[in-house]
Amino acid sequence: MHDAFTAPGRFFRGNLHTHTDRSDGVLPAEEVCRRYREEGYDFLALTDHFVGRYGYPITDARPFNAPGFTTLPGAELHSGAMANGELWHILAVGLPADFAPSRTPDFLPATDQESGAEIAARARAAGAFVAIAHPEWSGLTLEDARGLEAAHAVEVYNHGCAVGADRGHGFAVLDHLLTEGRDLTLCATDDAHFSEPDHFGGWVMVKAEANEPEALLSALKAGHYYSSQGPELKAVARDGRMIEVACSPVSTVILQGPGTAAIALHGETMTRARMPLDRFEGLSWVRVTVIDRSGRRAWANPIRL
Repeated sequence: MHDAFTAPGRFFRGNLHTHTDRSDGVLPAEEVCRRYREEGYDFLALTDHFVGRYGYPITDARPFNAPGFTTLPGAELHSGAMANGELWHILAVGLPADFAPSRTPDFLPATDQESGAEIAARARAAGAFVAIAHPEWSGLTLEDARGLEAAHAVEVYNHGCAVGADRGHGFAVLDHLLTEGRDLTLCATDDAHFSEPDHFGGWVMVKAEANEPEALLSALKAGHYYSSQGPELKAVARDGRMIEVACSPVSTVILQGPGTAAIALHGETMTRARMPLDRFEGLSWVRVTVIDRSGRRAWANPIRL
């Protein structure tokens, strides 16, 4: 069980998917960091497109750290073709500066190129937290996703893809893989470019003992975090045949599992919920979603049954 709520430390708010003018973002890294810091974020991962057109950037933003604000190096990796013929998009947070470039001169598949699975495995071996980026936006198939065995997580909400294409989700891919036995977490991100209102819309709350790269990465890999668009999760726990939830005031609490298995509670300003597992008898996992009166959501990582 990925239990963020009993892990040691405190919660830190961060965005895992961000672009600067080192690739196709609008703003320089210093300004991007300033804006996230002023918005109240504790940490930020800069993840520019890792292609030859931009010089395979892995941005070192440590000069823009400040008291209470930390940056993580990373990249959005592209290599190999998905079933639809387009390049993979793979989020890698915590890449070392000397991570070897792929043979990806631009955003089109090239000959003699690593597959998506190969570059993802290489990133994970190098110490990165790896996520399947924006499956709905990419047109990712379930067969594609099955092949990316190195992923820690699926990006289930991408604010930029929601704002710019109304294709911001990845829940279908995540839920199928969970049902097939994959041990995965879920993450919400911005994918901010600052060319449209694609920022401050989805984030992770990471439970770590320090707001430092190593501690944050270890917590992400352990699943000690939850994802949000606004609501706060304070506890999600199993108590025998019940799931207990504590949160900021919300109007809906949903417990869902494989297939059609789901139950929901509705109210006005609910801060606690206790939900039976009877509907999920014989199933392998559940996860919790809460929704506030503005329609903003928060998602806990899956619980294995």
